[in-house]
Amino acid sequence: MKKVIVILGILVLSLNSCSSFIEEDNRSFAAAEEYFLTTAGFESLVNTNYSMLKDIYGGDPWLFEAGTDMYSEGRNMEPDGLSRYLNLNPTSQGVDQLYRTCYASIQQANKGLYYANLTAQSPNLSTRIGELKFLRANAYFLLVQTYGGVPIVLESINTAILAFDRNTAEEVYTQILKDLNEALPAVSTGAYTGRVNRRAVQNLLAKVYLTKGYESFGTSADFTTAASLADQVINGQQLNVSFDNVVRPGNEMNAETIFSVQFSAATNATGVATLGNAQGYYFGPYLGPAATGNPYPNRSYTLLPTVYALSLYEKGDRRWEGTFMTEIYSRYYAYYEVVDKTALKITDFYEPSWFTTADRAAWKTANASRYQNAATFRYHDWGTYSSSSNVSADYATIPVRKFDDPTAPYGTATNNRVSTRDFIISRLGETYLVAAEAYLKAGNTVNALARLNEVRRRAGGGTAGVIPVLTSIDINTILDERARELLGEYHRWFDLKRTGTLVTRTVLHNPKITNASVFNGLNGNLKILRPIPQTVLDLNRSTNYPQNPAY
Repeated sequence: MKKVIVILGILVLSLNSCSSFIEEDNRSFAAAEEYFLTTAGFESLVNTNYSMLKDIYGGDPWLFEAGTDMYSEGRNMEPDGLSRYLNLNPTSQGVDQLYRTCYASIQQANKGLYYANLTAQSPNLSTRIGELKFLRANAYFLLVQTYGGVPIVLESINTAILAFDRNTAEEVYTQILKDLNEALPAVSTGAYTGRVNRRAVQNLLAKVYLTKGYESFGTSADFTTAASLADQVINGQQLNVSFDNVVRPGNEMNAETIFSVQFSAATNATGVATLGNAQGYYFGPYLGPAATGNPYPNRSYTLLPTVYALSLYEKGDRRWEGTFMTEIYSRYYAYYEVVDKTALKITDFYEPSWFTTADRAAWKTANASRYQNAATFRYHDWGTYSSSSNVSADYATIPVRKFDDPTAPYGTATNNRVSTRDFIISRLGETYLVAAEAYLKAGNTVNALARLNEVRRRAGGGTAGVIPVLTSIDINTILDERARELLGEYHRWFDLKRTGTLVTRTVLHNPKITNASVFNGLNGNLKILRPIPQTVLDLNRSTNYPQNPAY
């Protein structure tokens, strides 16, 4: 494999060894190189690697969720290229986000691995090396899914070198699997505490093998391996935490969390509107001005659920009310503050898809006394509050509540990273669905159905039959279930890209994309992979770094 060197722009990011979130605490005031040779210094360096995840997942969601079947533009505009594809090009807004943040993370991991060979021996050293390899593999996995083949950089670079070659996607997958398989025996086998453990490595390995299986260089054995690894993560554990508790604010470290990005009010103290995560900001309607004391959270009114996303939920599916705030109280956050909500006054109600005319009349009769003001109360009929509805009015679309943070300060459109909730990257509900997909692709529909139906059992409150058990399965069945279970959890674009359904499902369900021709790129190539950012190409002096074919 050719030696690969990173560009100056990435290098500048990676050379900033102090994160805004977890500082490399050099109390000795010695040179950093000397500090990292101590046990405390090396631990600080590894902690900084974890903090790099905050920039990868804490900011804008466009590369994860925009331009899919699940969400489309509301009153505020998404980046045009990433959300509608027609004008997608190497200079499009947001195209570089994962390239920048993932390479910064990779270089920080490389730095940690470099000092691991020099630092003082300690009982945790091999464990920390495993953690660093996992973090590097995670960054490369995001890159290869988004951009295809990218440079493999394994050295800790501290000088500006402006030429690098592009590795193939197959080579990147090989490196990812190498890092993860070396991490597996090294990391902790204990319960999840916020650090990478064996279960987290197995879970990422399962997703890597599953995704690789769809590639031209993948094999059927990849699906079999992915299924086996997912079952090792599951290890007989049923989904016994209620969905409402899985997404409850402050309960992110529940028994089903496999790996997450750790946020807290303490680590955000120096930038309360810029150092948290923005997951709660983007999914849902504007509910009031961004001002301290307002009874409603500040939201962007940008990524709104489509009719397809809303119509997936069936009567009895606890995920409907676990995902959406179906009743708006005069004080929005009273939902989390008041145990007995029967006396709370409501301003809005969003009708579910299964309501009949009789259900509507019965609800209005039973709840008339709860209206805060009968003259201004808004009853939103089914079909009137999706992203394709009239979104110019406040409250016009249903709020996504699963990312609410009642303790977060108010932010603004430009300072929206206010949530101090942990960002869950992987949890057991998704692992069951990874297993279902892997078994399906491996030809074992019996096991695929069993894994998927366990997710549905929990969705029905843990009672079999509350929502129907499925008796047949295909990739669309799995994508529908992933949509119900994982709405807004930064998986959707990768799901559609992986399964080869990005064009068909987006055109079918996204009201802003009605023609597949928007995906047409240069020379008959489709805009599936994101373009390599133009800033990367401009700084690179190598002649062996081609742009992706569609651009």
